[in-house]
Amino acid sequence: MREYNFDATGKKLGRLASELAVVLMGKDEADFAPNKVADVKVTVNNASKMDIDDKKMDSKVYDRYSGYPGGRKEFTMRKLVADKGWAAVIQNAVYGMLPKNKLRDRIMKNLIIND
Repeated sequence: MREYNFDATGKKLGRLASELAVVLMGKDEADFAPNKVADVKVTVNNASKMDIDDKKMDSKVYDRYSGYPGGRKEFTMRKLVADKGWAAVIQNAVYGMLPKNKLRDRIMKNLIIND
């Protein structure tokens, strides 16, 4: 088991998330196999110290859908941070960068985020 520590201080969200996704998938290792979950643990520290502009906080829109008519809800990054913290922002970004298959949820369990 390999353990990686990332410091999010001063980093942009997308660049940090793409680094995390590559490591979580195991693409940086010689024994990469797309049908296996890499044996890694990734820890992100100082998530609240990322470099995110105020404009991004108000213009980035996330949405959820309950499955019912009229069940779509939109909210900004600022509201997401206020409700669920900075970890939810990083998790959402990394989740979107992982392959859309059965392994995605198992890969996400190897990501630990500390504010």
